[in-house]
Amino acid sequence: MTVTHQPEPVAGILRGMAGDADVRGELVHAARTHSPDVARLGEAETRRHVTAIVAAAGPWLGTFDRVEGQDFAAALLLGTDRAEQGVPMTSVLRGVQAALTRTVEITVDRSRSAGVPDGALLSAVLRLKEYGDAVERSVINGYRAAERDAPPAPDGIRARLLRRLLVGGAPPAADDLAPAGLARGGVHHCLVSDVRDGAHARLLADRIAALRGIAARIEGRQVGLLPRMPSGGELGPAGAAGLVVLSPAVPLDRLRPVYRLCVRALDAGGRRGRLGVRELTDFAGEIATGEQPLLGSFLAARLLGRLDRSDAFHRQLALTALAFLEHGRRLDQTSAALFTHPNTVRYRLGRLQQITGEPPVDGASGPLATLHWWWALTTWLGPDRVPPFAGDGPRG
Repeated sequence: MTVTHQPEPVAGILRGMAGDADVRGELVHAARTHSPDVARLGEAETRRHVTAIVAAAGPWLGTFDRVEGQDFAAALLLGTDRAEQGVPMTSVLRGVQAALTRTVEITVDRSRSAGVPDGALLSAVLRLKEYGDAVERSVINGYRAAERDAPPAPDGIRARLLRRLLVGGAPPAADDLAPAGLARGGVHHCLVSDVRDGAHARLLADRIAALRGIAARIEGRQVGLLPRMPSGGELGPAGAAGLVVLSPAVPLDRLRPVYRLCVRALDAGGRRGRLGVRELTDFAGEIATGEQPLLGSFLAARLLGRLDRSDAFHRQLALTALAFLEHGRRLDQTSAALFTHPNTVRYRLGRLQQITGEPPVDGASGPLATLHWWWALTTWLGPDRVPPFAGDGPRG
């Protein structure tokens, strides 16, 4: 539906927002927060596109023109740039949608402060929704055009083959598989990595090729198929520059769900700051519990409801308990990981029990109780977990 109206103050408010450095900063923050792949790009890169798109919204809002007649060159360029940078389409759209949503929120707040009538404000919000939908379509069109226009170099051919095997489209025929060393009845390990440094990414691709596998960038990630699980340092030092996830060997027709699991493992590992070569099964718990965030929040409320998230000491206690569980309930390994004395670890665990009223890590805890505490702790701490500061003494 196209909504039209007379020119109104909201258009001027939007023009003012486009020139406001604080507003641009908020929109950039929203895009980068909701899309980790966008956050890996330089902040100036995101700011450039945000400024251009918001700047075009103000003049258009004050006209009678239909959205179809507007110039969305900035959105098209955004899609093209992100495709060439290898950012996954879903990540691009998450960032765009977050910035557009924040734009509407700020526009509503400023319009109400300026005394804009509710009727005019509702009309403007509907128009902004129409504008946002058109921006998203243009971003998608720019992204797809960049993919379509990519030259059919060997890398491009491998990427198309892997995309058909792992992401979507008609399964490749046997004649397409043979030149890549793949056989319809064979089994392969799926490799997914967030290595972005050019030199390390090329080295990783070369190591995969040396193992008689194939590799390409898919959805902004380094992806490969290997006929066997690599051992030791066969993949080289790529793990020092990022995380590499390897799946068990599966037939070609089971690769798509396995690839999606590897991507989820990569995201989970990235949130934990993990590096190196890891097997998919290392992330089984995080992937499984991630399917039920509401249940995790219930566990956190039941077991850790007496902790205060704004209290740094409480956060330190939770981090210590999590480290204790993740190091097999070994005081020596936990204290080494936290760079503190075993007695300090023991003290913190005791204080946590005093505050929560339950023993989170006693020797009598069964595997399910341990899982419940680990799940509650990871949920309570959130995605930005950092090691607790070490070397401090007891606190009352």
